[in-house]
Amino acid sequence: MKIKNKLAAALLFASACMAGCSDSFLDRPPLSQISADNFYQTTSDLRLATAALYGGKPWAEWNYTCYLPIGEVLSGNMAVNYWGDAVQLHTFSVSGSNEIMIASWKSMYKIIAHCNVTIKAIQEKAPASIPEKDRNAAIAEAKFLRAYAYYNLALQWRDVPIIEDNTKLINSPLVYRNNVEDVYRFAANDLLFAAKHLPVKDAGRVSTWSAQGMLAKVYLTWAGLDAKGNGPRNQALLDSAKLHAGNVCKLSGLSLLPNYADLFKTQFNDNQESLFALQWAAGAGWLEGNMLQIYSPGGAEISAAGQAGWFSISPTYDLYKQYQGGDSLRRKATFMLKGDYYPELNAAGGGYKFNGNTGLKKHIIGTRVDNSAPTMSLTSSTEHNALLRLAEVYLIYAEAVMGNNTSTTNADALLYFNKVRTRAGLAPVTSLDAETLFRERRVELAAEGHFWEDLVRLSYYNEPKAIKKLNEQERILFTYDDKGVVTKGDALAAITPANTTTFKFPIPSPEVTANPKLLETPVPYSF
Repeated sequence: MKIKNKLAAALLFASACMAGCSDSFLDRPPLSQISADNFYQTTSDLRLATAALYGGKPWAEWNYTCYLPIGEVLSGNMAVNYWGDAVQLHTFSVSGSNEIMIASWKSMYKIIAHCNVTIKAIQEKAPASIPEKDRNAAIAEAKFLRAYAYYNLALQWRDVPIIEDNTKLINSPLVYRNNVEDVYRFAANDLLFAAKHLPVKDAGRVSTWSAQGMLAKVYLTWAGLDAKGNGPRNQALLDSAKLHAGNVCKLSGLSLLPNYADLFKTQFNDNQESLFALQWAAGAGWLEGNMLQIYSPGGAEISAAGQAGWFSISPTYDLYKQYQGGDSLRRKATFMLKGDYYPELNAAGGGYKFNGNTGLKKHIIGTRVDNSAPTMSLTSSTEHNALLRLAEVYLIYAEAVMGNNTSTTNADALLYFNKVRTRAGLAPVTSLDAETLFRERRVELAAEGHFWEDLVRLSYYNEPKAIKKLNEQERILFTYDDKGVVTKGDALAAITPANTTTFKFPIPSPEVTANPKLLETPVPYSF
């Protein structure tokens, strides 16, 4: 069978098993579907099957609808006008029918379902003739991606159902939520398996360093749960975060890309700093490819196929303030201000000077010619947007070393923290405190979907501080003129003050209708 036909068969099998998943993760797979007996027969088959888990339909709706709105709008980094569901995020008034929130739930469970199908098929169909290390490596890829999805679900909803085998939903379609501690434990177990069985290098795919970096993130976040909003974090989990992040820092041989702005250019897709990135192809259909260029603030001259961006996502004044004090390299690579010049955009036409007020720069990659991608469209960017970078692991390591202390002068923590800082053209620090680290994460990772995660993590062990941070934000847009004068704008809408319920989404109303057990008390998961 030709490679392309085998890949089509793998995708068809996964799609068949997951028929109806777009409506609810509880939809039951049909009893009779295409057979996988002729697939999963060689190592190449396994590689094709897992390749399909890194992009396409399972990820596309989340990447377009949720990635920036939840990570950036909800957190106060950015704002989108004229999109009611995004305004709900901006004002902390998210309802059970919010389409962005619902899309995040559905997408994560679709990804989990595809991973479950792949794992089960490999375990049951792959013959002994395939080397065990290859079978385990393929399963490890699927487990990494499943863990990433469960981590996001835990962050956004805390207690959620753990689904390990979707075929069991045939007989028992109604399930309870599981305790959030068990969701983090399940994700950590998947990542421990992945760290053990993934290779040290695999271009465009996750590696053992990807798994250990993600594992450090899970442990760092999980460590705060014991505090119940006010108290020290679990030291054993902090130590685990330190161990795995330290392994990536000291043993991987990886290093930061020298130029920060290059991280977001397609010429540097899957560079040495990218630990986990979605893989996108040009020419994909609606909700099948990377649609982030729809957020472009520029015209047709910096977009594929002569189409301008459809609507703009813009930085808030609160985010703008974080870049004061010389942090211009990262600011310019993150969002545009009037007069900014970008030689890589519309390069054939002499570059691009931004004449708007403010707008997103990260993920805005330019024309087909700029990216040597003749089939790229506005809805199929060829940027492999990274969801986990080495710089983030450096900052995770520094935070884990500092732990429950308010500051540190630990040499290792400072070494890796300063690697991130000096790459941005800033002077190194000689001591590190929690507030400095929090701000560094915010500016280093802005427009990459991480800041809401940081606020939730903080709320686990210092909820009053997290609430205060949100309520003190200037969540407003601003203008920036040719002379560099900044003028604050009006609020998009009245903002509901953040409180203890702000850090957890309501369970989507359609899911509650389909499964009333989701409203009942969560139960422990049987490991």
